[in-house]
Amino acid sequence: MTKAVIFDMYETLITHYQSPLYFGAQMAADIGIPEQRFRELWRPTEDDRSTGKMTLEEVVEMILRKTDRYSEELFHKLIEKRIAAKLECFNHVHPEIFPLLEKLKEKGLRIGLISNCFSEEAKVIRECALFPYFEAAYLSYEQGVQKPDAEIFFRCMKELDVRPEECLYVGDGGSRELEAASGLGMKAVQAAWYLQEGTTQQSGRKPEFCQLESPLEVLAYLEKDG
Repeated sequence: MTKAVIFDMYETLITHYQSPLYFGAQMAADIGIPEQRFRELWRPTEDDRSTGKMTLEEVVEMILRKTDRYSEELFHKLIEKRIAAKLECFNHVHPEIFPLLEKLKEKGLRIGLISNCFSEEAKVIRECALFPYFEAAYLSYEQGVQKPDAEIFFRCMKELDVRPEECLYVGDGGSRELEAASGLGMKAVQAAWYLQEGTTQQSGRKPEFCQLESPLEVLAYLEKDG
């Protein structure tokens, strides 16, 4: 019997791709350097940014200094635009997300969150309107461990007081999260409602997993699954 539903955040509950992006290409343009040069410095920091070893501010300052572009004005411009883009994502939530979370609460199901995220994302997640729905929220930046490491799943389940077989995991499939959840004994389904062809989203469709085309289909899946 399912007692808990654990969600991914990005491209599952919210999406980057329905609001203006502020990723590598846009940051490089603001700095005035080739995108390739920016990515050479940015990409190697991803794991450290995702596990709490480096902040956005530290990485941006490092890039600006290594490219001889540092100024306080440009530094603050980049930070502010990056945070603003992360905040904007929450203004474009699928219209069924809040009704889904409300229905899960009404059914007495525990709701968890496991998200790989950076310093600037951890802050906006904790301040967002979705956050009060989570009985357990495990953010990689705070935990020092990220998906698909089993440890972050176990920590979340422990706080929810559930076993793997009592959990449904819902995610878009990036970071091999569905494979990790399934391997632990959870039921795992792919959130396909935000998936778009031709974007830089981490995951495409994964036919080996049940694909849900709208958030409220989570409820139908739970009813069918018993």
